[in-house]
Amino acid sequence: MITTRTPLRVTLGGGGTDLESYYRHDGGFIFAMALDKYIRVVAHRPAFDDRVVVYGPQPEVSSRATEVQHELVRAALIAHGFDDRVETASLADIAGGTGLGSSSSFMVGFLNALHGLKGDRPSPQALAEEACDLEIRVLNKGIGKQDQYMAAYGGLTTLDIAPDGQVTVKRVDLDPEVEAAFIEHTHIYYTGLRRDAAVVLADQHTAMLSEAAPRRETVSDSLGFIKDLGYRIRDAWTAGDLDGWGRMLDEHWTQKKRLSGKISWSAVDDLYDHVKSDMGVTGGKVIGAGGGGFLMLFQPGDGAELEAYMAAQNMPRLRYGIDRSGSCQMVETPR
Repeated sequence: MITTRTPLRVTLGGGGTDLESYYRHDGGFIFAMALDKYIRVVAHRPAFDDRVVVYGPQPEVSSRATEVQHELVRAALIAHGFDDRVETASLADIAGGTGLGSSSSFMVGFLNALHGLKGDRPSPQALAEEACDLEIRVLNKGIGKQDQYMAAYGGLTTLDIAPDGQVTVKRVDLDPEVEAAFIEHTHIYYTGLRRDAAVVLADQHTAMLSEAAPRRETVSDSLGFIKDLGYRIRDAWTAGDLDGWGRMLDEHWTQKKRLSGKISWSAVDDLYDHVKSDMGVTGGKVIGAGGGGFLMLFQPGDGAELEAYMAAQNMPRLRYGIDRSGSCQMVETPR
């Protein structure tokens, strides 16, 4: 039996530039943080039961891998040649559809488990690229590459994406006190809303492929600004510039909303304006592609008033740290 633990992630800068429709022209850049919040996957090959059993939100039993309805499980099993005699289950610290890259985290974790059943321990690069290939090419999902790489590598990390899709991964190391300060003042709140990131990203992807020049140029220009801002945000974190991070977070949110009308919604826009004017917040954004999930807010003070206000809006604060390990295997040897 193999158990894997794979982190979720938060994008700090450059979000959206990891889509092929953008990076193939100008290259992409992502600065992101893996959270100590995980998806755990268990995979097992029973001795005699020639079925595929999937335990999860929608449990299912199939005679063959090709009949499995869970598309990520099906694609991974077929790719690894497991036609039957597999049982798998997953548990998540945070529900999917909340902007933390859960689908790709699951895919990376499940692939890692299948490798473990074969006695393999793939490198993070190989694991991330395998997940990208299955999700983007085989399943034709309109998503980028950052979620798979952050799930595989973990850490506080930058991803440089070349026009040919090659990804260069670098770890960002901060002074422990500086890192603690960023985490203390960068609040994350759960909005209670969930959505499919691919639906939101489709607007951006379609615009980049559109023959309508004004819309394509607007999205391209915004993504170019977001990519450059990603470098500045990385530099602010490295330099310990907390105030600069707050201001840049606000810039990021303003530009991101130009990408699609589905990224934000009026209630969050109104709340954001209020916490900026009355609660000392200097910047914020919806985490992930947008349309729901978690709201990140930077508050340079003690944050107690903000936290109480958000709780009164039924938006609890997520306490988090940085995961350092990425996707990892734990093997249980049969007796």
